[in-house]
Amino acid sequence: MTEANLLSQISNLKSKYAIIVAGGSGTRMQTAVPKQFLLINGLPVLMHTMLAFYNSGVNPDIVLVLHPDFHAYWHELCKKHDFDIPHLLVAGGETRFHSVKYGLNAICSDDDDLIAVHDAVRLLTSASIIQTSYNHAHEHGNAVTAVKSRDSVRQGTADKSVSLLRDDIYLVQTPQTFKAGLLRKAYEQAFSPKFTDDASVVEQIGIDIQLTEGSYENIKITFPEDIAIAALLLSKKATG
Repeated sequence: MTEANLLSQISNLKSKYAIIVAGGSGTRMQTAVPKQFLLINGLPVLMHTMLAFYNSGVNPDIVLVLHPDFHAYWHELCKKHDFDIPHLLVAGGETRFHSVKYGLNAICSDDDDLIAVHDAVRLLTSASIIQTSYNHAHEHGNAVTAVKSRDSVRQGTADKSVSLLRDDIYLVQTPQTFKAGLLRKAYEQAFSPKFTDDASVVEQIGIDIQLTEGSYENIKITFPEDIAIAALLLSKKATG
């Protein structure tokens, strides 16, 4: 489907929201500030991520969930970089699960409204991926961005490992988009350590998860080398 067709469908959708979850401590980056605040090509990672949604053509209301200790720092960064994209700032929780829940609680939505949840440090998400995620969730109730594994995969136990069929393995990304009523129902559950993302929370209430096509460039900033990769990809994107 062309971008024009995607945007045409999006214009007919109900209210749309994007919860940007930015609760990471940055320990694996070995930096003084969390990774969402690191500069890439002149802007903090988090601002690039919010710009991806703002410029996607979807026009969602953005809810930024951030650890309360960093709210003042975020306001300083917004002033420094003249960053004025409208968004609601919400205090994050103990885990990603709790942060998403607090973001949900800040949204007044109808059951058929659409809510995307996105990693703050996944800054290279394309407009096409975002548009597809909302459209697919509108039609099917949910849409979880993923790519097929490029590598051979083995499942290991204490005693042995077994080969898995690579074509059946998907690497999950964000955004993960849901109808609001479905997502709220899922987040009424008590927290479980097995909830690693929103798809796992929703799947726990018996919902089949729908996958939509992501991109191998839709990387998540996790380790120091990811900064250089993201900077290169952003520069490539800016020059067309």
